[in-house]
Amino acid sequence: MDVAEQDLVEEFDGFGIGVDDPDIIDKLKELCLFYRLDAIKCAAEWVAFEHSKNVSLTLETLEIFERERLSKTSTRTPKNVRTKKSSQKVLDINTIGDLFEADETDDLLDAYGTPAAKNAKKRLQTTPEAAPNNKRLTSVSRSPAVPFSPRSLSPAATTPSAKYSSRTNAGEVVCSFGSTERINWQGQGQGSCSVTLYDPGNSLTDRFRYMFQKLTDKAHVLNDAIEDMSVHLQTHYKVEEFSHVSLPMQEPVTVVGRVCCDSVGKLNAKSVLLEGSRETSSGRHIAVDLSDVQHYSLFPGQLVAMDGLNSTGNKFVAKKVYEGIALPQPDVGLSTSQSPLTVCIAAGPFTSSNNMLMEPIADLIKIIKRDRPDVCILLGPFVDARHEEIEKCTSNMPYDDFFQQVIKDINSAIESLPTQLVVVPSQRDVHHEYVYPQPPFNSLSSKKIHFVSDPCTLNIDGVVFGITSTDILFHLGCEEISSPPGSSDRLSRLTRHIITQHSYYPLYPPAEDVNLDQDRYETHARLPVTPHVLVTPSDLRYYVKVSMLLYDSPR
Repeated sequence: MDVAEQDLVEEFDGFGIGVDDPDIIDKLKELCLFYRLDAIKCAAEWVAFEHSKNVSLTLETLEIFERERLSKTSTRTPKNVRTKKSSQKVLDINTIGDLFEADETDDLLDAYGTPAAKNAKKRLQTTPEAAPNNKRLTSVSRSPAVPFSPRSLSPAATTPSAKYSSRTNAGEVVCSFGSTERINWQGQGQGSCSVTLYDPGNSLTDRFRYMFQKLTDKAHVLNDAIEDMSVHLQTHYKVEEFSHVSLPMQEPVTVVGRVCCDSVGKLNAKSVLLEGSRETSSGRHIAVDLSDVQHYSLFPGQLVAMDGLNSTGNKFVAKKVYEGIALPQPDVGLSTSQSPLTVCIAAGPFTSSNNMLMEPIADLIKIIKRDRPDVCILLGPFVDARHEEIEKCTSNMPYDDFFQQVIKDINSAIESLPTQLVVVPSQRDVHHEYVYPQPPFNSLSSKKIHFVSDPCTLNIDGVVFGITSTDILFHLGCEEISSPPGSSDRLSRLTRHIITQHSYYPLYPPAEDVNLDQDRYETHARLPVTPHVLVTPSDLRYYVKVSMLLYDSPR
């Protein structure tokens, strides 16, 4: 649940607790996101914890608060359960509609709507004076539209966002790696900077037909992923052979498979299953006992190997968990240019929360003109399905027209600059294909603009970038379990899962708002190599980490 900073400050202040540290506020907002709390519930939970433990509000005590209270008390919101009343009434053609409750009818209609529409009010209250909808004025791009006119492209009636224009931290450095003093961020004018797909043969470059998956094809993809990973794990950890996951053995064995949950709820240490491949385990699965494993980090869909004992064939008692391993670094030649490569990265949404004006885009264009980066990477959403005006269908501009206008403005700005633009779509772009992996935008043709898919792997002057706009870090964070809790940097651990699982989206089943196409996923959403730079925008706290590669999570 997205909670405003001011709401948190006011609720904690009501209990006499001052919250001034920006890091503490960010941590509280992160906890509200993960555990679906509003500001009132978050403050109440903390006060109860504070009085029971006699502690003060710090980052360290918030970690303990999450581990000892939130993680144990948080559960998923249960679905509404309706009880139908039995009736002996005889129905005819005029009374058959009485069988269906109004809410059930609305739920059925909502199933065919967009995610943004599902969150809106089910029924709009209209007055008798309201004019009926004119079907001729409905845009083919899934948006309520007005007749096309210059006025529709420039909503002069909209008031600029007072909150955005009055912000005081514009240009502030909130996260950095290494020293940023006396560094010239301006590009060196590399007009010949090369931007290409790392693996053109396995890259998604055009639209495709989806929703035509066969269950057998889907099963083959899931099975092949286990078998591919088993080869890497067997080679790296020097495993002699993998055993059948459910075959009783009186001596320690090593098994390999996919982590699953034994129920519909959230994964926990008592609900872990391991599903083997058809080659080694005939597709069988077995419950896993993790009580003897000291260190692990697991999530549904993760491909792992385990050492342990299976004496009964009903439960595998794990002793050690072998997580995935990273792929080799890319074998590419670095650029011969003596000038450093300057890359600017920005992630949407690119509008303020209370209007559809392009103020953030205008500021971004100013930065591009000032710093003249060699490459600018823009990640969606550009037309955010979660925006208030789109959820309520009050926008007076067709969604696709809005996006085209943004691209035209940026293109005209970089026309005289050496900067090249990379545009990545998002699952939240209401005007684009709602499938993962997501095909590139179909927009204006320009030598300086590269429209790529989500996800994609790019070679920019010998530096390989792995890019995805889907919030996989947040999705993994909601499902992952680890032991001991808080033992390592959580954001680094979540990002490492992407690298070691060889996938831009290793979670399975995917989050509810991700429509995964397994056939295309196998070809276009897996990592061909370990990239030099991994870009993963997220609603979680921004960070930059350097390990085997550079992790970048812009906001």
